[in-house]
Amino acid sequence: MEGGPATVLVVDDSGPKRYLLVNWLNRAGFTTVEAENGTAALERVGREPVDLVVLDVRLPDMSGFEVCERIKETYPSTPVIHVSAHAVDVVDRAQGLTRGADAYLTEPIEPEELVATAHAVLRYYQARRRAEQLAERLAALADATVEMHASPNFVRLLEAAASGAARIFRSPAAVVAETFDGDCLAGVAADPHTPAGIVPWVVDDTGVPIGTRVWVDQAANWPLTDWPAGDTVTVAASRLREDRAPLYVVVPTSTQTVRTPVLVQLAQAVASAVEAQRSFDEEHRIAVTLQRSLLPRRLPEVTGLDLAVRYEPASAQTEVGGDFYELVMLDGHLLVAIGDVAGHSLHAATVMAELRHAVRAYAVEGHQPGVILDRVNELMRTLLPTELATICVLLLHPGSGLIRLASAGHLPALLSREGRVEFVTQSAPLLGVRAPRPPDLEFVLPAGATLVLYTDGLIERRDATIDEGMAALGVVAARVDDDLDQFCQRLLIELAPPEIHDDVAVVAVRRR
Repeated sequence: MEGGPATVLVVDDSGPKRYLLVNWLNRAGFTTVEAENGTAALERVGREPVDLVVLDVRLPDMSGFEVCERIKETYPSTPVIHVSAHAVDVVDRAQGLTRGADAYLTEPIEPEELVATAHAVLRYYQARRRAEQLAERLAALADATVEMHASPNFVRLLEAAASGAARIFRSPAAVVAETFDGDCLAGVAADPHTPAGIVPWVVDDTGVPIGTRVWVDQAANWPLTDWPAGDTVTVAASRLREDRAPLYVVVPTSTQTVRTPVLVQLAQAVASAVEAQRSFDEEHRIAVTLQRSLLPRRLPEVTGLDLAVRYEPASAQTEVGGDFYELVMLDGHLLVAIGDVAGHSLHAATVMAELRHAVRAYAVEGHQPGVILDRVNELMRTLLPTELATICVLLLHPGSGLIRLASAGHLPALLSREGRVEFVTQSAPLLGVRAPRPPDLEFVLPAGATLVLYTDGLIERRDATIDEGMAALGVVAARVDDDLDQFCQRLLIELAPPEIHDDVAVVAVRRR
């Protein structure tokens, strides 16, 4: 019926009477189809779109009341008008209306009365259908908005937006947006049931103002998917800021209603989600750049020692943490430090920078590991009173292998030698806590042994305990590769999850 005359099914076993009803309705501008009994009527309603049924009460195979009930069970939004020359008393009319009919006309019927009743019934059902469609679309829009804001990255966001648009309008849909890096991508859904895909796309953004603008375009200008034959597309472009590229939501024009309210709201919801993702990507990029700039640019070359490190920032959809490490030669000793600031944010990365510089400064003054941690702790409690961190600091004499180690709540170092592993544990409070600290540990790193320091991102998984993670580390680290870099890489591959949710830092020191 959308965009054309309503289709009316006339059901009557009397040919002359059916002819009259069809003639009146055709002259009034309706399109008509016919059926001579209840079975044929039900079959026709199930086979082709029907906007209105004009139904005789007395049919040869079943009553019109039963036919009406069965139509309403399957197609509750299809209106039915009963007509009858025999069932004309109050009881008949009451039964017809009670069992689902929307109007009841008794013969003789005037043409004007039939046409006016048909128009009145259709007006009500058209308004009802529009209201139901709007409510359904708004509910689907709410679901799509939640999915977009829950998306872990830009690609998933575009996929969620395209799939949401396809479900809202029950049609093909495309969403085009620019990433933080300036790449233009399109999320495309061929239909509401097919997962959306991502393709590169280029759009001329010239002349798109701030706000939301909607226009009808030729489908050939947006060959992203197979649009309905003979239809145009409606494009909604939304731009939040002058320095941001607009995004586009493209759907078939036949799906749209007057003023396209849901399409406009969808474009604005996508724009909001894209802007939030861009802001997060920007902060994540800044934090990762900060972290990398503060880590040692190269490892020292120390006679008798092999050194290797690995640092992997959290996945792009996760806020960065405050992991850091340090390796530097001071007065003939190798200073090794590894730490983790509590929290995940740009702020955590800046606190990490302050702690790393403090450790270096106190180490340069010639202090032992325990004294370094005491002084860093006092610094934190004075200048960063709300922060917490874990750290492990050690001084290694390359010639003798003697190690002096102090820990502040950090995970125990692992010592691997000839297929056997043991954890070097020192129970001590975190940095940021005023509490007595134990004396430094002293032990010798035997020739051929490897010491491994790490942060919790290496062994923590959401589906396992910390003890299980350390046990898994012990199994993997029992064999140390000849290439120490390869060994560190293997630890990450075998222990860290495919999508890293926390920064990972690993430091390995082997005494030849």
